[in-house]
Amino acid sequence: MVECFNTYKIIDKKILGENLKQIEVSAPLVAKHAQPGQFVIVMVDEKGERIPITIADYDRQKGTITLIFLEIGKTTKKLGSLDVGDTLYSFCGPLGKPSAIKNYGNVICIGGGVGVASLYPIVRALKEKRNRVISILGARSKHLLIMEDEIDRYSDELIITTDDGSKGKRGFVSDALRDLLERNEKIDMVMAVGPILMMKAICDITRPYKIKTLVNLNPIMLCGMGMCGCCRVIVGGEVKFACVDGPEFDGHEVDFDTLCKRNQSFVEEEGVALKKYLQEAWQVEV
Repeated sequence: MVECFNTYKIIDKKILGENLKQIEVSAPLVAKHAQPGQFVIVMVDEKGERIPITIADYDRQKGTITLIFLEIGKTTKKLGSLDVGDTLYSFCGPLGKPSAIKNYGNVICIGGGVGVASLYPIVRALKEKRNRVISILGARSKHLLIMEDEIDRYSDELIITTDDGSKGKRGFVSDALRDLLERNEKIDMVMAVGPILMMKAICDITRPYKIKTLVNLNPIMLCGMGMCGCCRVIVGGEVKFACVDGPEFDGHEVDFDTLCKRNQSFVEEEGVALKKYLQEAWQVEV
């Protein structure tokens, strides 16, 4: 069941880092049906655009959904400006197919940047299925690292990487994955959530080992219901819609080159919209 319109009040808000926000939204029906890997479509106001955000957590008893997002464009800036007690115009979900959760054996879960938030319910669910879970979390610096304690709670091993070396290993999550595979330890599945180039690098590493690798293609959606066609991806030589056929796919079958090009299609327009919003909101020259 998908809930689309109601009163969605923000009941908690946290600033996790620079331009990085967490909100907890009252949405009982969404929380009742949410599963790991699914997402919601949010509208801040009646004239706003629809943006997809993967569910970072859900509390069925409280009837709440937790979202973590990076303020990078007009709509995420507007969303981040809301405070406790404010309401969202629309909160549609849960959408997308849930993650493929079962007992695989030894699983490596990899999250990069804000993608770590999407990884958390997946790690928790995989551990509940008695997998041995090794989690690799990456961020540009320690100040942008999120949900470390939450994911550590459900991981048999936790590895942290930062681009600047401010915490954990200096380097990228792909470097940590390569080190793990060189241990010659048996790995049954890899799950990756994060920037597109990060997921592509992960798949390039696991492909020679023939390790099943699932990726979450949540960055390219718009309507979330398979109607607009904006989230078209080529998987196994066939056109798929990330929102209804995914967002989880076999990473070894994803055409990442085409995906990267599509993801850059509206960068110029997004920049214009952000500049106009900032000028109108704060009356400043940008």
